[in-house]
Amino acid sequence: MIKIFKTGQHGLMEQIRQPEKGCWISVVDPTREEQRWLEEDVGVVPEFVRASLDPEETSYIDQDEEREQVLVIADYPARDPEAVSDIPTFVTQPVGVVMMKGCIVTIAGEENEPVSELESGRTRVNTTQKTRLLLLLLLAISQRFLYCLRQIDRLSNQTEARLYKSMKNRELLHMLQLDKSLVYFSSSLKADELTINRIMRGKLIPHYTEDTDLLEDVLIEFRQAVEMCSNYSELNSRTMDGFSNVISNNMNDIMKELTVITLVMSIPNMVYGFYGMNVTGLPFPVMWCPLVLSIVLCIAVWLYFRHSRTFK
Repeated sequence: MIKIFKTGQHGLMEQIRQPEKGCWISVVDPTREEQRWLEEDVGVVPEFVRASLDPEETSYIDQDEEREQVLVIADYPARDPEAVSDIPTFVTQPVGVVMMKGCIVTIAGEENEPVSELESGRTRVNTTQKTRLLLLLLLAISQRFLYCLRQIDRLSNQTEARLYKSMKNRELLHMLQLDKSLVYFSSSLKADELTINRIMRGKLIPHYTEDTDLLEDVLIEFRQAVEMCSNYSELNSRTMDGFSNVISNNMNDIMKELTVITLVMSIPNMVYGFYGMNVTGLPFPVMWCPLVLSIVLCIAVWLYFRHSRTFK
């Protein structure tokens, strides 16, 4: 799907039909024909289109000096469409921003919140200011990261509360899935931060005085997201390790109890085994003697293990 926007005379962004100078071309999940239109009619470098649509691509900046185009790829958080559990898990997807002469093009493989927010007009966008539009998109991505990180923290707290009530594998698997999302976030946020640092140098993408504050805000937001992701990942890992130790201790206690039960239950077999042999000279060779002896020995052994420090 392709949408073309341009800021009008009154400063409001309007959707137009054909590309014009100073427009913004938003491409989401393009068909093969739409990709060919981007490459042949608009003039976007084919490698830039393929890189933007590659789900495994990480954040970086590239330049085509011959066509005077700059590609900026940034990772944004998204729900994992292949998640099999009822708890939401997250992955990161790339969005490409191609800065060309006369227009700016954003390319994404699927619908995403950062681009949709700019398209909706909730954030004031001037399509003729390409650098500012790029920074606004990066700011929307950083805010989306912060929102998803808070959601992961809330889900982690809910799962931890359920773990206090019942130690089940289901809750531990949920914690593992959240930890997996944090690993994806950590690698993508670090790559995005490196990309923003390259933008700050101003060698490939010129930024102006009025964009300085916005660029600093973007960098601060990403650094905050990196720190939050690191803290949540460490807390999540420690929580999983703590509950794993608790489950191991519970298993050891159960094994101790089963061992005591096995030893106690083996005493009657030993006593009746002796009295069941065809030998003479056994004390009190009557029916009630092995029964009483077994009961006394079982109680004595049980009391011994109950007060023994080894089994406490």
